[in-house]
Amino acid sequence: MDKPAPSPPSSSDALTLDQLRLFLAVVDSGGFSAAARSLKRAQSAVSYGVANLERQLGTALFDRGGRKPKLTQAGDELAAEARAVCSQVDRLRARAHGIAQGVEPRLAIAVDHMFPLRALVHALREFRDRYPTVSLTLHTEALGAVAELVGSGVCSLGIGAEVPKWPAGLERRPLARVMMLHVAAKAHPLARHRGPLPGHLVREYVQIVLADRSLLSRDYEIGIYSQRRWRVLDLAAKHELLRAGLGWGGMPAHVVADDLAKRRLVRLHLEEAGSRTYEAVLFAMHRAAEPPGLAGRWLVDRLGEACDALRGEERRRVAEHAEKKGRGRDRIATSAS
Repeated sequence: MDKPAPSPPSSSDALTLDQLRLFLAVVDSGGFSAAARSLKRAQSAVSYGVANLERQLGTALFDRGGRKPKLTQAGDELAAEARAVCSQVDRLRARAHGIAQGVEPRLAIAVDHMFPLRALVHALREFRDRYPTVSLTLHTEALGAVAELVGSGVCSLGIGAEVPKWPAGLERRPLARVMMLHVAAKAHPLARHRGPLPGHLVREYVQIVLADRSLLSRDYEIGIYSQRRWRVLDLAAKHELLRAGLGWGGMPAHVVADDLAKRRLVRLHLEEAGSRTYEAVLFAMHRAAEPPGLAGRWLVDRLGEACDALRGEERRRVAEHAEKKGRGRDRIATSAS
């Protein structure tokens, strides 16, 4: 094939999106006939569209001298530009469609440290694929700081723990439950005690407590059993202090699962707490005057589903761990007898 003779671009000629897509189809398919098949269009229409684009641009995009067309240097550079234009148009259309459907262009959400990170990542991966045009800002906070961010308008949505005094104008509903365990390092004195721990013994040792940086639940204490307390503002810091044997405390089961499996931490059974496990309830919240849009509603529901699925896994893991521990005790008792 002979090269088309490039002519200077005319100001009256207008590039079309279809021409750019035809050009990219030839690049991606490796030839005009392959591009025509992939687009389900006549080869002559593809060839004409690309030739017309070359005429408008005033340069040859392909070297047609061989068996297959090859990009010229100009074609190689302009292919990248064409992709950028097509991608921008696709984003524009998606954004316009989202606005028409009630999809908000941006979303700021605050999530409590207690929320399982694996479930959060899983839900956000699906969110990205489902709503690619929505810009997301994620805050991770503890206790009342989540409600404070939503109440102040910094975030439009929140997944957080209950607070003694909710901000005015905030709507909320229970969304998920997180399994919690009392734990201590393997070398901690409480970890070496057999059987349920009486209250007088628990009160002798430092309980590491997650504190609140907000005013909504400052000094709000729940699940406190020891007269000696260390307060920390970060769940990761609390985790490290527990592993270092500096105290005991409650932790989300999903955070300490690996530590329990490797015996870095052990579960504690407090008489005053009753059950060996307990649950923290997390609430979905938003300002009543500004309900979430389509993307926000979908994300909240998906976060709840992902957390519930993980909680089911944790229940099974905890039950298996307790059963294995019970079999170990039985073997010891049998050997002793």
